[in-house]
Amino acid sequence: MSLFAIAVNPLLCALGIVQILGVVAAASARLAEGTRYERGGQWLCLISLVVVGGLCGWSLQLGPGVSAACAVTLTLMTLIAIMDFR
Repeated sequence: MSLFAIAVNPLLCALGIVQILGVVAAASARLAEGTRYERGGQWLCLISLVVVGGLCGWSLQLGPGVSAACAVTLTLMTLIAIMDFR
């Protein structure tokens, strides 16, 4: 009998992957600013904001910890997209 039992839920792993991809999309939109890829990066960021926002609302059914993680990711994506770090 092992003391280190980890239950891996595929649904939570998929949510985590979508959240990571959302942050990457927001960062790539920010990095594409001023280049010919700017419009595509902005569309990708907008679509990922909609997807993560939808998951944030849907994840309320899974519990407060999961929905809080989605909310933090959504906030981080928004800050990356709108803040000027220069």
